[in-house]
Amino acid sequence: MNIIESIRMAIEAVRSNALRTSLTLLSIAIGIFAIIGAGTAVSSLDTSVSTELTSLGQNTFAVTERPSLTFSREQRRKYARRKDLTYSQARELIERMTLAENIGTMVSSMNAIIEADNLSTDPNVTLYGTDPAYFITNDIGIASGRAFTEQDLLLNRAVALIGSDVAAKLFPRSSALNNEIRIRSRVFTVVGIIESKGAILGRSQDNQVIIPISLYLGAFANQQRQSVKVYIQATNLQALPATIDEAIGSLRSIRNVAPGEDNDFEIETNESLTNQFASFSQYLEFFGLASGIFALLAAGVGIMNIMLVSVKERTREIGVRKAIGARKKAIVLQFIIEAITLCQFGGVIGVILGIAGGAILSAAIHISLAVPWLWVAGSVIICTVLGIVFGLYPAWKAAQLDPIEALRYE
Repeated sequence: MNIIESIRMAIEAVRSNALRTSLTLLSIAIGIFAIIGAGTAVSSLDTSVSTELTSLGQNTFAVTERPSLTFSREQRRKYARRKDLTYSQARELIERMTLAENIGTMVSSMNAIIEADNLSTDPNVTLYGTDPAYFITNDIGIASGRAFTEQDLLLNRAVALIGSDVAAKLFPRSSALNNEIRIRSRVFTVVGIIESKGAILGRSQDNQVIIPISLYLGAFANQQRQSVKVYIQATNLQALPATIDEAIGSLRSIRNVAPGEDNDFEIETNESLTNQFASFSQYLEFFGLASGIFALLAAGVGIMNIMLVSVKERTREIGVRKAIGARKKAIVLQFIIEAITLCQFGGVIGVILGIAGGAILSAAIHISLAVPWLWVAGSVIICTVLGIVFGLYPAWKAAQLDPIEALRYE
């Protein structure tokens, strides 16, 4: 019997035992869905995060009080004990740095409400306080108007740049430039509109307002309790390690870190941020694989049961085949091919559902869909192995049937 005929037999088995087979195929589909769904989510997140990290140039790094990502309670406790990186410390660091080309500072708060005339935003706007160098180190483009200058900082001018979402909300029928907005009753003049960047992980990057850091610290934060983030740009990629070393040495001195003690601040580069996110994505991968494996093991038992029933129902057929010269090898191969075919049916359904689930998740959190083709290929292999492992015993049992006894079977 050739492969095509074996596949046809598998299809007949699905038709003749529709309910039992459908439940088993559903188990396989759920297992593959968990694997492909996790792979699609991780691939999409990795692609999106990698794209966003391009804003922090290859020769730029950030100095922060604590890492951007923490995963354990112990880590959170450790970093919670650190003292804030204050604006005065950041200014002293800027004065000491000799190798950096540009140094920008930033402080932020979430859930601000921005008002203009009788309109207001939802309480979900991110408010940033920065200096002019921040726009360079973070590749912030200006769609219209201008960024603020060092003179704006020195003179404490109440100027602001707003994202396109804020502009559309507050000025739906006119240009936002040179108009006034209110932030907690303080009035600012809009001098620029920030280039749109879209959304990342479901949060819009255009729902933001940037004001001079001097005004931010004076009006919206206690300077001694507000942790500042510093972005340092080296002259080129080759100078990055030396620039990082200079920043570490200078900041250890500024923050009075004793020799031999660990840094009480973090240095983040594209590579370190990618590694941090990779450790997070590994949790998703492990969860998807673990869930998928348990579901597939349960499905494998179902496949074995279906094949054993098939052997019993086709005992006379097996006897006839053996009586006319079919070898044990041919019988084993026939039933294993049938088992693999059944597994592949469930696998195809699981792959389709997994990619569809990933697409829905990507759309929900506004990231690009990335199909993990390597995981898809792996799923095909997994289904093949599943069919071989759980179809081997029924196939062996069929091959061991005595042809005389099989022909007498009713």
